[in-house]
Amino acid sequence: MSQASLSPTNDSKMNTATATGTRLDDPANGVTRRTGGEDGGVVKKTDQLNGNSNTETTISTPEKPKRSYRSRKYRHVEAIHSESQPSCLSHDTTETPSFLGFRNLMVIVLVVGNLRLVIENIQKYGVLICLNCHDFRPTDLQIGIFLYFLIPCHLFLAYFIELVAAHSARSSLFPKPKPSPSGTSSPTEAQLSKFQSTWTLIWIFHALNITTCLVLTTYVVWYHVHHPLIGTLSEVHAIIVWLKTASYAFTNRDLRHAYLHPVTGELDALPELYRECPYPNNITFTNLVYFWWAPTLIYQPVYPRTSKIRWVFVAKRLGEVVCLSVFIWFCSAQYATPVLINSLDKIASLDYFSIIERLLKLSTISLVIWLAGFFALFQSFLNALAEITRFGDRSFYEAWWNSEGLGMYWRTWNKPVYQFFRRHVYSPMRSRGYTHKTASFAVFFLSAVLHELLVGVPTHNLIGVAFLGMFLQLPLIQITQPLEKRKSSSGKLLGNTIFWVSFTIFGQPFAALMYFYAWQAKYGSVSRQQQHQSVQAVCPAPH
Repeated sequence: MSQASLSPTNDSKMNTATATGTRLDDPANGVTRRTGGEDGGVVKKTDQLNGNSNTETTISTPEKPKRSYRSRKYRHVEAIHSESQPSCLSHDTTETPSFLGFRNLMVIVLVVGNLRLVIENIQKYGVLICLNCHDFRPTDLQIGIFLYFLIPCHLFLAYFIELVAAHSARSSLFPKPKPSPSGTSSPTEAQLSKFQSTWTLIWIFHALNITTCLVLTTYVVWYHVHHPLIGTLSEVHAIIVWLKTASYAFTNRDLRHAYLHPVTGELDALPELYRECPYPNNITFTNLVYFWWAPTLIYQPVYPRTSKIRWVFVAKRLGEVVCLSVFIWFCSAQYATPVLINSLDKIASLDYFSIIERLLKLSTISLVIWLAGFFALFQSFLNALAEITRFGDRSFYEAWWNSEGLGMYWRTWNKPVYQFFRRHVYSPMRSRGYTHKTASFAVFFLSAVLHELLVGVPTHNLIGVAFLGMFLQLPLIQITQPLEKRKSSSGKLLGNTIFWVSFTIFGQPFAALMYFYAWQAKYGSVSRQQQHQSVQAVCPAPH
């Protein structure tokens, strides 16, 4: 049918159908009918292909009419101030605002400020990095290598001491008591006395061994090693072996006592993990070698182990160690050394304001070096060593940067050392009736002595700064301890601020400045200046 043949009657019907919402479509394979008004309706689809008359019914979703914004008339009577509310930064605000933007601003300011210092340093001093400008004497390297292989021998001497003690335990040093029906027995007074005398003899051998290790290393470093880096590495190695040997002796002492006299409840108190390797089966050379290389200072017969070694993980961690070591060397040579050298005359003349200015200037670079060293040691190196030895417990530190006081910091930043002192010094003293203050005093006194040996001996200056810096932590801990217990955020913020100020300004920068000045006074420019002044005093210039 042509378009001209459409009658007015048909047109009116189509218009009526359109007005009422009825739509007729004639696709090639069927007919679709939509019934209903503007708000939707029922869609019926009839399949008439090949004579089929199947009908499919679906319900369409009604479309909401869109209201034009211009159709509403705006009136200037909207209530903007409809309720009472405080300012965003007021104390009585109900919601604490986010300071993410200020944190980003602080990071930008720090980056820009330190970038300016980098440019100023390069303009003022030039590039100070020099691969051939070290002071490694051939004898220092030879002695350092010799000490590296000699120091672990004391740990093996401890193994032979424990091997003899284990053999004596196997052969029953004293007659075995008759066990109770529960399988446990209590030693008699005579047995306890003999065990104590035997342990005293073993303890004397262990004490002589570890004391010889530390004293011999300290003597060689003090008199025969000139470079502070080689001396520091040797002293650190000796202290680590000293602590490991002490833990090895104390732990096997208690295991031996439980083996010889299984007092009621003592065997049950042993960890379930230890049953995999009970005493004296743990006294083997393989067991000792694993403890020597394990990233811990605490001896256990058995440790949690991983199933395999991820060598890609090891390569990444060792790469981090190398990169961070280069970064520390660069920062020390390019930035820290000029500040330290420029501080020598200020210290000699006791110009206190200039000394404080140098401390503040040194605090930034010393903090950066310390943070890089912390990450390189505790995150990268110890994780790589743990992966190689399949050591499972890798909680070497916690979130110490959020410390709410000095006590929390010392408990979380170096967990291997903290765990050693808690297990072998603090807890035994507390179990023997000592107070918390007395046990803490012993822990920090011993730690202060080791810090002074670690810093003063390689620099050949036992001036007591490291000792006091560690020992004076006790009063600071007492000051910040109430802040740790407060539940308010202000108390925790104040405690964290005290920690960072004491750590970054009055701690490491001051110690570095003092030992550097003492080193220069003994071997460097200050010493030569003093010698020149003494020569002028003895031989005045002719007039």
